[in-house]
Amino acid sequence: MRRKLVVGNWKMHGSHKANAELLDGIIAERPFSAEVAVCVPFPYLSETAVALTNHDIAWGAQDCSAHAQGAYTGEVSAAMLAEFGCRYVIVGHSERRAYHGENDQLVADKAQAALDQHLVPVVCVGETLAEREAGQTDAVVKRQLSAVIHTLKACIWQVVVAYEPVWAIGTGRTATPEQAQAVHALLRTQLHAATTKSDEMKLLYGGSVKADNAHALFAQADIDGGLVGGASLKAAEFAAICRAAG
Repeated sequence: MRRKLVVGNWKMHGSHKANAELLDGIIAERPFSAEVAVCVPFPYLSETAVALTNHDIAWGAQDCSAHAQGAYTGEVSAAMLAEFGCRYVIVGHSERRAYHGENDQLVADKAQAALDQHLVPVVCVGETLAEREAGQTDAVVKRQLSAVIHTLKACIWQVVVAYEPVWAIGTGRTATPEQAQAVHALLRTQLHAATTKSDEMKLLYGGSVKADNAHALFAQADIDGGLVGGASLKAAEFAAICRAAG
């Protein structure tokens, strides 16, 4: 049986004081049966690493460059993240796709860059409300994942896939467990055609995951945990989600 995984995505939130209180609060809620990680803004990787070292909570970043190094002002390479002890890096989050113009191939290239440095890419896929209402959900998520499969080839089994319906991110709306499961099952089938290890891969749901809906979502056959946004900024709420995954 796949062990559940809960990843907190702090997005562009945090301060020295708030981070210390949040991490201390999460640590105090341990132990968790699920695997747990937090993906934090770049400037806070060092203090997060210090706070979580010797605890069973992993840390990671929210993005990385597709380039190994070079004249790319403002970019952060996967090798740099590895030096901070990161285990995970989110790639292709819908906010990166929407606000920074990231396309499917760039997301795939970032996933490859992460794997090259032995990081686990959390590859995000998901449809907008307009795409869902037009009946395009399946085609959109399959296209997004296909680019990653084509680029990573035999290494695709090493990634975590997060389905995040764009219409449910930060809106308070959440896909029903049945809606989420339908897309996760589709993705699992697509991965099954690409790797014999598809049954070992973790597929996360991201989209307004909260303590009061986490248990029902995580009970679905192909949902192996969550990529948690706003709720990951509250220690008690995040811990409750982590326990729901146990």
